[in-house]
Amino acid sequence: MVYQHPAHRYANVSERARQPPALAISTVIFALRPDPGTGRPALWLPLVRRIREPFRGLWALPGGPLGAGESLQEAAAGNLAQTTGLAPKYLEQLYAFGGTDRSPSPRVVSIVYWALVQPDEAALSREDDNVRWFPAAMVGELAFDHNEIVEYALWRLRNRMEYGSIAYAFLGDTFTLAQLREVYEAVLGRELEPANFRRQLRAAADIEATDQYLQGGRHRPPRLYRYTGALLTGQPETPADPPARTNPATEH
Repeated sequence: MVYQHPAHRYANVSERARQPPALAISTVIFALRPDPGTGRPALWLPLVRRIREPFRGLWALPGGPLGAGESLQEAAAGNLAQTTGLAPKYLEQLYAFGGTDRSPSPRVVSIVYWALVQPDEAALSREDDNVRWFPAAMVGELAFDHNEIVEYALWRLRNRMEYGSIAYAFLGDTFTLAQLREVYEAVLGRELEPANFRRQLRAAADIEATDQYLQGGRHRPPRLYRYTGALLTGQPETPADPPARTNPATEH
């Protein structure tokens, strides 16, 4: 065997492997908007069209590099404000994505946040040729591994809906039980039986009825309710394994 000096062995390593990973912040922003076909609330998210390589012309999640003087939370909030004009009240760290082949050189590790936006907040978002809202189930092919990130965020959101208070992040200070049910149906992707839903929610400890009613309808105005529990934001999400993939060979 011919001896090879360590310097020569190092020279055979690719330039990509020798470069330290770059750090970036990406954000998945969920809001409820009317479905164009049914008019019922559906889950939407804004995407940004890439105007440079790699993946020029493809849509991607809002994000950017992590500045040297920024905290993760500051970087996530700053990127959202710059690209969409949004300043959501609910912004939480979701997960870190650092696959070695998720980006062309150099390697990029993305700290992903998710934001849940109330209707009045979503209405203030900026849209143009390079910033557009898409139905969460119809985002098409995205840049990098952002399809995987969206899929993971949807899975985590649906999982949290089953046991947590996260549904209230989509609503204002007061809401009807029908509006709350629409949040659950939009996120879970299935209809819920109204009577059972009302019975379960009225028994919940953190929901209280107000003496106010929603006005403007042709029928008897429904009562408004208020969520009284804690809606924690800004805290890292408890790590969890992503759902099993049906076709791992197509992942990046």
